[in-house]
Amino acid sequence: MAETFRLTLAQLNPTVGDITGNARKAREAWQAGKDAGAHMVALTEMFVTGYQTQDLVSKLAFTDAAMAEIVTLAGDCADGPALGIGGPYRDESGLYNAYWVLERGKVVARVLKHHLPNATVFDEERLFDSGPVSGPYKIGPVRIGTPICEDAWFDDVAETLAETGAEILLIPNGSPYYRNKYDQRVTVMVSRVIETGLPLVYLNMVGGQDDQIFDGGTFVLNPSAELALQMPVFDECIRHVDFELGERGWRAQRTELDAVPDEWEQDYRAMVEALRDYLGKTGFGKVLLGLSGGVDSALVAAIAADAIGPENVRCVMLPSEYTSAHSLEDATSVAKSLGCRLDTLPIAGPRAAVTAALAPLFEGTKSGVAEENIQSRLRGLMLMALSNKFDEMLLTTGNKSEVAVGYATIYGDMAGGYNPLKDLYKTRVFEICRWRNANNRNWMRGPAGEIIPERVISKPPSAELREDQKDSDSLPPYEILDPILERLVDRDLSVSEIVAEGFDRDTVKKVEHLLYISEYKRFQSAPGPRLSLKAFWLDRRYPIVNRWRDGV
Repeated sequence: MAETFRLTLAQLNPTVGDITGNARKAREAWQAGKDAGAHMVALTEMFVTGYQTQDLVSKLAFTDAAMAEIVTLAGDCADGPALGIGGPYRDESGLYNAYWVLERGKVVARVLKHHLPNATVFDEERLFDSGPVSGPYKIGPVRIGTPICEDAWFDDVAETLAETGAEILLIPNGSPYYRNKYDQRVTVMVSRVIETGLPLVYLNMVGGQDDQIFDGGTFVLNPSAELALQMPVFDECIRHVDFELGERGWRAQRTELDAVPDEWEQDYRAMVEALRDYLGKTGFGKVLLGLSGGVDSALVAAIAADAIGPENVRCVMLPSEYTSAHSLEDATSVAKSLGCRLDTLPIAGPRAAVTAALAPLFEGTKSGVAEENIQSRLRGLMLMALSNKFDEMLLTTGNKSEVAVGYATIYGDMAGGYNPLKDLYKTRVFEICRWRNANNRNWMRGPAGEIIPERVISKPPSAELREDQKDSDSLPPYEILDPILERLVDRDLSVSEIVAEGFDRDTVKKVEHLLYISEYKRFQSAPGPRLSLKAFWLDRRYPIVNRWRDGV
């Protein structure tokens, strides 16, 4: 009979700072592996602390508590399979991102991360020291090599492990989502198995942490680059994979292959899961939002209903004299379709009072943006009052196009604790709405069917702060604005490069100007889920004071 090795893969959702709760999840996964007759149970990178910890990991008491919990885990999980778990390690030489291997009540191996990512949302070089490349460790009949996350994106660590006797590569990850990242992961990992001739396990975590969403999608590759296991994206899941020793070495036995959804479903799922975890991990069970009758607030309401259930979502309509009957009807229709509560709070009276109070100081000036923004700020004030009174987190609803060019009122419609659309351009908002109308999944807690009427999606966008106002009065049409922003923000192209692609120079310069002068607003804006490689916050760190402009 051929020799076999069973590995239990725990694709779970840790919470940053909840060391005890994360250890409890680890024990449950270990028990599942023990019940299944596994030789080893594997968890993800920095699992015991949650990921990313940012500067929290620099706090000695925090690191000490995490290390002590891992030692306790070793004792608790002595009678059964080995347990691999990510966590910090500190000694006199430095602080490391480590992978601890526990067996028979002891720490039998400790792998230290060698390549420290220092781009996009990562700044591990300022937090951790780079460890030496470790050799493989033996569990049962197999020698296992463990490149930690970033280590697998370079060929040196995997090749060194293969040269020093590793027979299987087990890669624990904390790899956050961005659009189409799964394909990139598979491409890089195929390179590793071809270079080393070894089977490879890519184990990723799930769950939301501030702006980042970890999408799971754990997979196993054989040296032929054949997919032997594909776990679902975004779902917590425990699976077992069996390896068998043959003439060509160890090979994973083919088992469940879950389908990977398209980018539209993954983007929408990322927004839902990010909001669900942000609320759950910060202790909020209910939300509210201003429902204007427009497409952005309708989509946020749908995301919230799918995340925590329509019964936990309060929609509030705050009409002024400029609010159209069309908008009132559309807001009512959306709330009814979703099954959410809808309250109406007219702001005409408060607006008149504020206008009267300001009149002596505004006397002799021309009415304009300052007066228009009073409406938005009154809405923010009233929504925050409801949030405080009823312990409901206020969601803000600005899309990435608006966030980019400052087409939002600071302390007004930007007020709120979380923004599900922060990294979704307006043109993608339209398409995501249509996708949600046409699709229903078991992870959605909202109703099936058309929940956002087509006329909400297709009508001309308007802030409705003055008579007959349209977004296009102040901005280029979104089908022109969004491609320019994608080139300026996501691809960092110069003005001349964008003009060379056929865009009007004056329009590009206007958008560039709006982008730079709005930095101070983004600095104070609510967090939101990262869907792209250039989300506003950690991916793109620009100064607030900045006089440089592309002069070409």
